[in-house]
Amino acid sequence: MYQNFEENKKYIAELLHVPASFDLVSRDILIGDKNAIFYFVNGFCKDELIQKLLQFLMGLKAEELPKNAEELNQLMPYIEVSLTKDFDEIAKNVLCGIFAIIIEGFDQCILIDSRSYPARGVSEPDKDKVLRGSKDGFVETVVFNTALIRRRIRSTDLRMEILNAGKASKTDIVLCYMDSRVNKEFLKKIRDRINNIKVDALTLNQESLAECLYTSKWYNPFPKFKYTERPDTAAAQILEGNIIILVDNSPSAMILPISILDMIQEADDFYFPPVTGSYLRLSRFLILILTYFITPTFLLLMQNPDWIPAGFEFIVVKEDINVPLIWQFLILELAIDGLRLAAVNTPNMLSTPLSVMAALILGEFSVKSGWFNAEVMLYMAFVAIANYTHPSYELGYAIKFFRLINLVLTAIFQFWGYLAGIILFFAAIITNKMVSGQSYLYPLIPFSWQKLSHALFRHRLPKSAE
Repeated sequence: MYQNFEENKKYIAELLHVPASFDLVSRDILIGDKNAIFYFVNGFCKDELIQKLLQFLMGLKAEELPKNAEELNQLMPYIEVSLTKDFDEIAKNVLCGIFAIIIEGFDQCILIDSRSYPARGVSEPDKDKVLRGSKDGFVETVVFNTALIRRRIRSTDLRMEILNAGKASKTDIVLCYMDSRVNKEFLKKIRDRINNIKVDALTLNQESLAECLYTSKWYNPFPKFKYTERPDTAAAQILEGNIIILVDNSPSAMILPISILDMIQEADDFYFPPVTGSYLRLSRFLILILTYFITPTFLLLMQNPDWIPAGFEFIVVKEDINVPLIWQFLILELAIDGLRLAAVNTPNMLSTPLSVMAALILGEFSVKSGWFNAEVMLYMAFVAIANYTHPSYELGYAIKFFRLINLVLTAIFQFWGYLAGIILFFAAIITNKMVSGQSYLYPLIPFSWQKLSHALFRHRLPKSAE
């Protein structure tokens, strides 16, 4: 900062473009016998708090006014107060919603954190619902999200490290971890990657950050991050030694590192007894495998009816096949995605009648018209519903892409194409790596029975060490 008050005032006005933006408020006041000016963003500050602080400052007499900002900071009747001389720091804090005051003769700016962001209630997320357990969820305000985690982990070992990325957006990013349990080398790796992000803005919040953190092998669709909107799930992952990344303006948390076995776990597994939780997890894993194999296997058996085992002859298509089976599968795969997109953009008041219409058109009428066979509709209906048994959209689409590849290869090369599709599927999983560099199949590769057992089965909670 400059020594001259008018120069400071002029420079900050040019830096913030105060006259050009109606929501950037500045006002000249008199504190004691000295000129002062304050800056804030309209809508980000608590009006009552600012009024009380200004009442205190403007009520100071000339002989009561401290000689410098440090002494005034000690008298300030508020907790979150800091000082800075850096103009860029002042501008960034004002745009974040912090109340800034510059006083004549003081060589530092006083920053008062009186932010109050617009926020919705911490209601249960629409996607990560549970039959039992807490009904709160993350929101778009990062401070609320850290508080929801702190409420569950009351330990001095919990760290909430704040960073920012984006030249223009300066998006707040919070790393949450247990200091004694986290892999320090991996933590440093993630911290350095965030600090070295060279982008103008994280316009897509978490997805933009994920693409910046993991830049290699973009063509492998299997997810490298797991997302959750549940604070209890995030807290559990932190206690297991993982890192949680919270991005401001995003109502979910990123979990890393994760393997493919971590993707099939869900909060409901832990809100039921171990036996029930293990059954749910294994059922989810089995259904996940079936979503990949069921349609290519059916297509292969229809090409080679003599391969159908005895007693399973009923799976053979009974009606005439007007459209080749491969084209029926491909059309229905596209149609299901179309229905998903339509459901997202359909107003709530129209969702029910449009769902009934879509069910009739794609169900009974499409079979009667001869476009699709009933058996194909049945298996594709199973695949469409089964995709929602696990919480990750990214994993569902990864399996979908390889299922489509297997269908095409099976249609062209029959058994050898079917086998090539399976090999390609497992090769993509085996060659994939977690963000930490470990195998995507850990703890299967490298093998660890204890870790694998905890990944596949729901165990009782371990007793804490004395």
